Amino acid sequence: MNIYVGNISWGLTDQDLENVFAEYGTVTSAKIITDRATGRSRGFGFVEMSDGAEAAIEALNETEVDGRNLVVNESRPKDKS
Repeated sequence: MNIYVGNISWGLTDQDLENVFAEYGTVTSAKIITDRATGRSRGFGFVEMSDGAEAAIEALNETEVDGRNLVVNESRPKDKS
């Protein structure tokens, strides 16, 4: 399952994000989206998990990580409007 993670602290790395979610299951990828021009985090990312995704969403949504309350939910396909 692909999981959207929002309100990520600027200081968090892909590895940090993976470590937070690994507690709940198998993480196949964790990526924080960065600005192309500056390379700085855009404050959101995606985590892909092969198992434990529902438990991770339930446990981590609105949880404080590095001073910010994460927004965690199942990623939905981009609306093509």
